Amino acid sequence: MFSSWGGGRRTDRPPPAPPADSEHERPTLKTIAAETGYAIATVSRALKNAPDIGEETKRRVREAAQRLGYRPNRAGVRLRTGKTNVIALVLSTEADMMNHTSRLLYSIANALRGTSYHLIVTPFFPDQDPMDPIRYLVETESADAIILNQTRPDDPRIRYMHERGFPFATHGRTEMGIEHPYFDFDNESFGAISVQALAARGRRRLMLIPPPRLHAYSRHMTQGFANAAAASGTPFEIATDVTSDSPAQAVERALLTRLSGANPPDGLVCGSTNSAMAAVAAAEQTGLVLGRNLDIVAKEAVRFLRRFRREMLIVTEDVGQAGDFLARAVVAAIEKKTDQKMQGLEVPTLVEPPQP
Repeated sequence: MFSSWGGGRRTDRPPPAPPADSEHERPTLKTIAAETGYAIATVSRALKNAPDIGEETKRRVREAAQRLGYRPNRAGVRLRTGKTNVIALVLSTEADMMNHTSRLLYSIANALRGTSYHLIVTPFFPDQDPMDPIRYLVETESADAIILNQTRPDDPRIRYMHERGFPFATHGRTEMGIEHPYFDFDNESFGAISVQALAARGRRRLMLIPPPRLHAYSRHMTQGFANAAAASGTPFEIATDVTSDSPAQAVERALLTRLSGANPPDGLVCGSTNSAMAAVAAAEQTGLVLGRNLDIVAKEAVRFLRRFRREMLIVTEDVGQAGDFLARAVVAAIEKKTDQKMQGLEVPTLVEPPQP
């Protein structure tokens, strides 16, 4: 043993203590129990957001856990419970920067705060089979549940998870006869009220830039738009060479050609912020003045378009509500709670007029 001498006395010094954040001093449920005075079982249930634990107790336990730097040992949790406490959000990389992806991410993550669940994002690419990330997550048991968007009317991903009893929730509906958790924006209503707003402003030939036709919400939006236009006797057309998810340059080129041709539309309905901006660029290149010769209706999740052009007609989609609902629904699916509302639909009723 190494010794040091001081003041004529021999002092044996023990090895220095490991730092507080090392594995040797990693906080445990027992550490939190000692800090708060609660039983270990109470601490454990409070961290799991158990309904029989009071909110004040949960708050004190969470604050102590955060202060102490507590993190559950995931390997131990998985061995003990068979769960990962992970929820995977599967997103396409085709989403453009102006869509609502960031808002959806934030709202899901925010709803999971204070629970035992954590969010991971799993991308899939345009040249990849959309089933690939789903199979990987399910077969490797890398997550307890999956949230996905861009649903199709008959979606093989949903059939696959349903048949295997794997918990999931979708941002969008299907037409498969399978009951499952979802939250959706009523795009059929969006299409209808957009037509009504344009007709009220005297527009006499309408055009829809729809989402990709593979997606269920494209069918809804197209149906609402076409039915409302037919009911009002207003001539209409639906773009076939581009979609609301097409690159902005492609949308701009297609509309530049159409607006320069015979009998051009004087009212446009755009299924995305990106396509609406491209439509404005095309219109202005042809000499049209927004709000005078042409009106455009678009939906958005983040307030932006009015800063771009005050004359835009806006329908707001509350993606924050969607993310919050999906997070709660998928947790309920994992925990097999039968009292939780599992399906939600936001129905838009207002098209905001142009600002003076």
